[in-house]
Amino acid sequence: MQLKLSTWNINSVRLRINLVAKFIKSVRPDVLCLQEIKCIDDAFPLKRFKRLGYEHIALNGQKGYHGVAVISRLTFESKTVKGYCGKTDSRHVSAVLGEKAGLRDPLTIHNYYVPAGGDEPDATINPKFAHKLAFLDELRECPHMLPERDQRSIVVGDLNVAPLECDVWSHKAMLKIVSHTPAECEKLTAAQKAGNWIDAARTFVREPEKLFTWWSYRSPDWVVADKGRRLDHIWVSQGLGDRLASIKVTKDARGWQRPSDHVPVTVTLEV
Repeated sequence: MQLKLSTWNINSVRLRINLVAKFIKSVRPDVLCLQEIKCIDDAFPLKRFKRLGYEHIALNGQKGYHGVAVISRLTFESKTVKGYCGKTDSRHVSAVLGEKAGLRDPLTIHNYYVPAGGDEPDATINPKFAHKLAFLDELRECPHMLPERDQRSIVVGDLNVAPLECDVWSHKAMLKIVSHTPAECEKLTAAQKAGNWIDAARTFVREPEKLFTWWSYRSPDWVVADKGRRLDHIWVSQGLGDRLASIKVTKDARGWQRPSDHVPVTVTLEV
């Protein structure tokens, strides 16, 4: 059985529901994980997703900011949310697929929106950056981020860090820019290594090839300049490492009308 899973920071699901529908009709993922839905659970466009064939939805929303959702054509066994850093700011939701979805062995999907961190990369004067670093530390130590070798788990989302030199348009220019500072890169890499997670995108697009999933709204000539960053990630546990079939970044979504500054990333697995 093939499982196609997409992740996308949509930057307001209600504002961009037509773009989501366009993507769904084109790619037909089995599971779509969204970040920055920017609405409370009761305001989420459930009916529209159900008309598109996605009956099963795990939500963790809040008014105006953040928020994550797992939207699925397949039935969930269970769904949970977790808070980080003593906050309830809607940055995580998970769902388990199992027998109800036609899987012999269960598979857990964790969807994250890691704090952006503000503009100043100094935790002593910028509480947003301090929060981001603390979040990444807590992420590394979280029990569900430390899967056993045979566990089938996937971590997706806007992790808001471009950890490799080839994940940004210019490593030298970005060293003091939030999302690519050494502190952030080291902490995200430590979380990945602690759980022996496999970076799905870099399994197919090897270093040093550039790969981006985000282009700033401040760059009107984003296609020509191509000053991107890879902020959106898909990690799989060792139990799924040999099941990766393909990865795709839908770059043209950045050029759609009133787009998100992020684009969808889709992985296909043999499960």
